[in-house]
Amino acid sequence: MSQTGSRRGDIASPSQTKEIIAKHGFSLKKSLGQNFLIDLNILDKIVSAAGLDRTRGALEIGPGIGALTEQLAKAAGRVAAVEIDQRLLPILADTLAPYDNVRIVHGDVLKLDLKELVREAFPDVDKISVVANLPYYVTTPIVMKLLEEKLPLDNIVVMIQKEVAERMAAKPGGKEYGSLSIAVQYYGEPELVTIVPHTVFIPQPNVDSAVIRIKIRETPAVEVEDERFFFEVVHASFAQRRKTISNNLLSRFFAKGERDKLDKVLQESGIEPSRRGETLSIEEYARLSGILKRHLNS
Repeated sequence: MSQTGSRRGDIASPSQTKEIIAKHGFSLKKSLGQNFLIDLNILDKIVSAAGLDRTRGALEIGPGIGALTEQLAKAAGRVAAVEIDQRLLPILADTLAPYDNVRIVHGDVLKLDLKELVREAFPDVDKISVVANLPYYVTTPIVMKLLEEKLPLDNIVVMIQKEVAERMAAKPGGKEYGSLSIAVQYYGEPELVTIVPHTVFIPQPNVDSAVIRIKIRETPAVEVEDERFFFEVVHASFAQRRKTISNNLLSRFFAKGERDKLDKVLQESGIEPSRRGETLSIEEYARLSGILKRHLNS
Protein backbone atom coordinates (compact mmCIF):
# COMPACT_ATOMS: atom_id res chain seq x y z
CA MET A 1 0.00 0.00 0.00
CA SER A 2 1.34 3.43 -0.86
CA GLN A 3 1.78 6.04 1.81
CA THR A 4 -1.56 7.61 1.07
CA GLY A 5 -3.07 4.49 -0.40
CA SER A 6 -6.68 3.66 0.36
CA ARG A 7 -8.84 0.74 1.30
CA ARG A 8 -12.17 0.72 -0.39
CA GLY A 9 -14.63 2.91 1.45
CA ASP A 10 -12.27 4.21 4.14
CA ILE A 11 -12.80 7.86 5.05
CA ALA A 12 -9.07 8.59 5.28
CA SER A 13 -8.25 8.20 1.59
CA PRO A 14 -7.40 11.48 -0.19
CA SER A 15 -10.31 11.11 -2.63
CA GLN A 16 -12.86 10.27 0.09
CA THR A 17 -11.70 13.14 2.30
CA LYS A 18 -11.98 15.66 -0.52
CA GLU A 19 -15.35 14.21 -1.57
CA ILE A 20 -16.77 14.48 1.98
CA ILE A 21 -15.54 18.06 2.39
CA ALA A 22 -17.04 19.04 -0.98
CA LYS A 23 -20.32 17.21 -0.38
CA HIS A 24 -20.99 19.10 2.82
CA GLY A 25 -19.48 22.40 1.68
CA PHE A 26 -17.20 22.35 4.69
CA SER A 27 -14.49 25.00 5.13
CA LEU A 28 -11.65 24.16 7.47
CA LYS A 29 -10.88 26.51 10.36
CA LYS A 30 -7.21 27.16 10.95
CA SER A 31 -8.08 28.48 14.42
CA LEU A 32 -9.29 25.01 15.41
CA GLY A 33 -6.20 23.27 14.06
CA GLN A 34 -8.20 21.27 11.52
CA ASN A 35 -5.83 19.09 9.51
CA PHE A 36 -7.39 15.85 8.25
CA LEU A 37 -5.17 12.76 8.03
CA ILE A 38 -5.24 10.91 4.69
CA ASP A 39 -2.83 8.06 5.45
CA LEU A 40 -4.35 4.72 6.46
CA ASN A 41 -0.97 3.25 7.38
CA ILE A 42 -0.56 5.90 10.08
CA LEU A 43 -4.11 5.28 11.32
CA ASP A 44 -3.33 1.57 11.58
CA LYS A 45 -0.25 2.36 13.69
CA ILE A 46 -2.26 4.62 16.00
CA VAL A 47 -5.00 2.04 16.56
CA SER A 48 -2.47 -0.77 17.00
CA ALA A 49 -0.51 1.24 19.58
CA ALA A 50 -3.67 1.60 21.68
CA GLY A 51 -4.02 -2.19 21.94
CA LEU A 52 -7.75 -2.10 21.32
CA ASP A 53 -10.14 -5.04 21.12
CA ARG A 54 -13.89 -5.54 21.51
CA THR A 55 -13.65 -5.54 25.32
CA ARG A 56 -12.09 -2.05 25.37
CA GLY A 57 -13.31 1.49 24.89
CA ALA A 58 -11.76 4.38 22.97
CA LEU A 59 -12.21 8.06 23.80
CA GLU A 60 -11.36 10.29 20.85
CA ILE A 61 -10.86 14.05 20.94
CA GLY A 62 -11.41 16.04 17.75
CA PRO A 63 -12.74 13.40 15.32
CA GLY A 64 -12.97 15.82 12.40
CA ILE A 65 -14.82 14.01 9.62
CA GLY A 66 -14.34 10.62 11.29
CA ALA A 67 -11.22 9.13 9.67
CA LEU A 68 -9.69 7.84 12.92
CA THR A 69 -13.12 7.31 14.50
CA GLU A 70 -13.99 4.81 11.79
CA GLN A 71 -10.89 2.72 12.49
CA LEU A 72 -11.55 2.89 16.24
CA ALA A 73 -15.13 1.70 15.69
CA LYS A 74 -13.80 -1.35 13.86
CA ALA A 75 -11.33 -2.20 16.64
CA ALA A 76 -12.99 -1.21 19.94
CA GLY A 77 -16.17 -2.23 21.70
CA ARG A 78 -17.31 1.34 22.28
CA VAL A 79 -16.13 4.72 20.98
CA ALA A 80 -16.93 8.18 22.31
CA ALA A 81 -15.68 11.13 20.26
CA VAL A 82 -15.69 14.72 21.52
CA GLU A 83 -16.00 17.36 18.79
CA ILE A 84 -15.94 21.12 19.48
CA ASP A 85 -16.98 22.26 15.98
CA GLN A 86 -20.76 22.04 15.64
CA ARG A 87 -20.46 22.21 11.83
CA LEU A 88 -18.90 18.74 11.86
CA LEU A 89 -21.76 17.01 13.69
CA PRO A 90 -23.93 16.34 10.60
CA ILE A 91 -20.86 15.21 8.67
CA LEU A 92 -19.96 12.73 11.41
CA ALA A 93 -23.56 11.50 11.54
CA ASP A 94 -23.25 10.78 7.83
CA THR A 95 -19.74 9.26 7.67
CA LEU A 96 -20.16 7.12 10.81
CA ALA A 97 -23.71 5.95 10.11
CA PRO A 98 -22.57 2.33 9.52
CA TYR A 99 -21.21 2.05 13.09
CA ASP A 100 -23.61 1.59 15.99
CA ASN A 101 -20.87 1.59 18.66
CA VAL A 102 -19.92 5.25 18.22
CA ARG A 103 -21.21 8.15 20.30
CA ILE A 104 -20.47 11.74 19.24
CA VAL A 105 -20.34 14.33 22.02
CA HIS A 106 -20.46 18.02 21.12
CA GLY A 107 -18.32 20.08 23.47
CA ASP A 108 -14.96 21.46 24.50
CA VAL A 109 -12.94 18.67 26.09
CA LEU A 110 -11.21 21.21 28.35
CA LYS A 111 -14.58 22.18 29.85
CA LEU A 112 -16.31 18.80 29.98
CA ASP A 113 -16.61 16.63 33.08
CA LEU A 114 -14.56 13.76 31.68
CA LYS A 115 -15.19 11.40 34.61
CA GLU A 116 -18.93 11.73 34.02
CA LEU A 117 -18.46 11.30 30.27
CA VAL A 118 -16.43 8.13 30.78
CA ARG A 119 -19.06 6.72 33.16
CA GLU A 120 -21.86 7.39 30.69
CA ALA A 121 -20.07 6.36 27.50
CA PHE A 122 -18.36 3.21 28.79
CA PRO A 123 -20.72 1.59 31.34
CA ASP A 124 -19.59 -1.96 30.61
CA VAL A 125 -15.94 -1.42 29.61
CA ASP A 126 -13.05 -2.03 32.01
CA LYS A 127 -10.15 -0.60 30.00
CA ILE A 128 -10.23 2.67 28.11
CA SER A 129 -7.72 4.31 25.81
CA VAL A 130 -7.66 7.91 24.68
CA VAL A 131 -6.84 7.87 20.97
CA ALA A 132 -6.71 11.16 19.08
CA ASN A 133 -5.17 13.44 16.51
CA LEU A 134 -4.91 16.52 18.73
CA PRO A 135 -4.91 20.13 17.49
CA TYR A 136 -1.44 21.59 18.03
CA TYR A 137 -2.65 24.70 19.83
CA VAL A 138 -4.25 22.82 22.77
CA THR A 139 -2.13 19.68 22.93
CA THR A 140 -0.51 20.27 26.32
CA PRO A 141 -3.65 21.44 28.19
CA ILE A 142 -5.61 18.43 26.90
CA VAL A 143 -2.92 15.86 27.74
CA MET A 144 -2.41 17.36 31.21
CA LYS A 145 -6.15 17.35 31.91
CA LEU A 146 -6.34 13.69 30.91
CA LEU A 147 -3.45 12.85 33.25
CA GLU A 148 -4.34 15.08 36.20
CA GLU A 149 -7.97 13.99 36.43
CA LYS A 150 -6.85 10.42 37.04
CA LEU A 151 -9.38 8.89 34.68
CA PRO A 152 -9.61 5.08 34.44
CA LEU A 153 -7.30 5.00 31.42
CA ASP A 154 -5.04 2.21 30.23
CA ASN A 155 -3.09 4.46 27.88
CA ILE A 156 -3.16 7.66 25.86
CA VAL A 157 -2.18 7.43 22.19
CA VAL A 158 -2.13 10.78 20.46
CA MET A 159 -0.72 12.35 17.33
CA ILE A 160 0.80 15.71 18.21
CA GLN A 161 3.50 18.10 17.02
CA LYS A 162 6.79 16.19 16.77
CA GLU A 163 8.67 18.69 18.91
CA VAL A 164 6.12 18.41 21.74
CA ALA A 165 6.17 14.60 21.60
CA GLU A 166 9.97 14.66 21.92
CA ARG A 167 9.68 16.94 24.94
CA MET A 168 7.20 14.61 26.62
CA ALA A 169 9.49 11.61 26.18
CA ALA A 170 12.80 13.40 26.89
CA LYS A 171 15.26 12.20 29.52
CA PRO A 172 17.32 14.43 31.86
CA GLY A 173 20.27 16.26 30.34
CA GLY A 174 18.92 17.25 26.94
CA LYS A 175 17.47 20.50 25.69
CA GLU A 176 14.04 18.87 25.16
CA TYR A 177 13.79 17.87 28.85
CA GLY A 178 11.69 20.22 30.94
CA SER A 179 8.67 20.62 33.18
CA LEU A 180 6.40 18.98 30.55
CA SER A 181 8.67 15.90 30.45
CA ILE A 182 8.48 15.55 34.23
CA ALA A 183 4.72 16.12 34.40
CA VAL A 184 3.97 13.48 31.75
CA GLN A 185 6.47 10.99 33.17
CA TYR A 186 5.10 11.47 36.69
CA TYR A 187 1.75 10.08 35.58
CA GLY A 188 2.77 7.81 32.71
CA GLU A 189 5.44 6.14 30.61
CA PRO A 190 5.74 7.93 27.24
CA GLU A 191 7.07 6.22 24.13
CA LEU A 192 7.36 7.59 20.59
CA VAL A 193 5.52 5.28 18.18
CA THR A 194 6.18 6.85 14.78
CA ILE A 195 6.98 10.12 13.04
CA VAL A 196 4.25 11.50 10.75
CA PRO A 197 5.30 13.75 7.83
CA HIS A 198 3.29 16.90 7.24
CA THR A 199 2.55 15.74 3.68
CA VAL A 200 -0.15 13.23 4.78
CA PHE A 201 -2.70 15.83 5.86
CA ILE A 202 -5.31 18.00 4.16
CA PRO A 203 -4.40 20.84 4.46
CA GLN A 204 -0.72 20.29 5.21
CA PRO A 205 0.56 21.77 8.49
CA ASN A 206 3.94 23.51 8.56
CA VAL A 207 5.65 20.93 10.79
CA ASP A 208 5.85 17.17 11.16
CA SER A 209 3.88 15.26 13.77
CA ALA A 210 4.55 12.22 15.92
CA VAL A 211 2.43 9.54 17.51
CA ILE A 212 3.18 9.09 21.20
CA ARG A 213 1.84 6.43 23.55
CA ILE A 214 1.65 7.22 27.26
CA LYS A 215 1.05 4.13 29.37
CA ILE A 216 -0.72 5.28 32.52
CA ARG A 217 1.04 4.31 35.75
CA GLU A 218 -0.96 2.64 38.51
CA THR A 219 0.86 4.91 40.95
CA PRO A 220 2.94 8.02 40.15
CA ALA A 221 6.60 7.54 39.22
CA VAL A 222 7.72 9.02 42.57
CA GLU A 223 6.11 9.45 45.96
CA VAL A 224 5.73 13.08 46.99
CA GLU A 225 4.32 14.65 50.14
CA ASP A 226 2.59 17.50 48.30
CA GLU A 227 1.87 17.03 44.59
CA ARG A 228 0.99 20.68 43.98
CA PHE A 229 4.21 21.88 45.63
CA PHE A 230 6.26 19.27 43.75
CA PHE A 231 5.11 20.72 40.42
CA GLU A 232 5.62 24.25 41.72
CA VAL A 233 9.28 23.41 42.40
CA VAL A 234 9.64 21.80 38.97
CA HIS A 235 8.18 24.82 37.16
CA ALA A 236 10.33 27.21 39.20
CA SER A 237 13.47 25.23 38.32
CA PHE A 238 12.84 25.77 34.60
CA ALA A 239 11.69 29.40 34.90
CA GLN A 240 14.90 30.54 33.21
CA ARG A 241 16.66 27.58 31.66
CA ARG A 242 20.09 29.26 31.54
CA LYS A 243 20.04 29.92 35.27
CA THR A 244 21.28 27.41 37.82
CA ILE A 245 18.84 25.50 39.99
CA SER A 246 20.07 27.64 42.89
CA ASN A 247 19.26 30.98 41.23
CA ASN A 248 15.87 29.86 39.96
CA LEU A 249 14.77 28.52 43.37
CA LEU A 250 16.19 31.53 45.21
CA SER A 251 14.11 34.00 43.20
CA ARG A 252 10.94 31.92 43.68
CA PHE A 253 11.06 30.74 47.30
CA PHE A 254 13.54 32.90 49.25
CA ALA A 255 14.40 36.50 49.98
CA LYS A 256 17.63 37.89 48.50
CA GLY A 257 19.62 37.47 51.70
CA GLU A 258 18.56 33.86 52.30
CA ARG A 259 20.91 32.01 49.97
CA ASP A 260 22.43 30.16 52.95
CA LYS A 261 19.00 28.64 53.69
CA LEU A 262 18.68 27.48 50.11
CA ASP A 263 22.23 26.08 50.18
CA LYS A 264 21.23 23.93 53.18
CA VAL A 265 18.22 22.60 51.30
CA LEU A 266 20.31 21.71 48.25
CA GLN A 267 23.06 20.15 50.37
CA GLU A 268 20.53 18.01 52.24
CA SER A 269 18.99 17.02 48.89
CA GLY A 270 22.38 16.02 47.49
CA ILE A 271 22.15 18.56 44.66
CA GLU A 272 25.02 20.84 43.61
CA PRO A 273 23.86 24.51 43.48
CA SER A 274 25.61 24.96 40.10
CA ARG A 275 23.42 22.36 38.35
CA ARG A 276 20.68 23.42 35.96
CA GLY A 277 17.09 22.24 36.08
CA GLU A 278 17.37 20.02 33.01
CA THR A 279 19.99 17.82 34.71
CA LEU A 280 17.79 16.73 37.63
CA SER A 281 15.88 13.45 37.49
CA ILE A 282 12.27 13.16 38.61
CA GLU A 283 13.51 11.34 41.73
CA GLU A 284 15.76 14.27 42.59
CA TYR A 285 12.87 16.70 42.16
CA ALA A 286 10.73 14.59 44.48
CA ARG A 287 13.43 14.60 47.17
CA LEU A 288 14.14 18.31 46.69
CA SER A 289 10.47 19.34 46.93
CA GLY A 290 9.98 17.39 50.17
CA ILE A 291 13.07 18.83 51.85
CA LEU A 292 12.38 22.36 50.59
CA LYS A 293 8.83 22.32 51.94
CA ARG A 294 9.98 21.16 55.37
CA HIS A 295 12.57 23.96 55.53
CA LEU A 296 10.06 26.59 54.42
CA ASN A 297 7.57 25.43 57.05
CA SER A 298 10.12 25.25 59.89
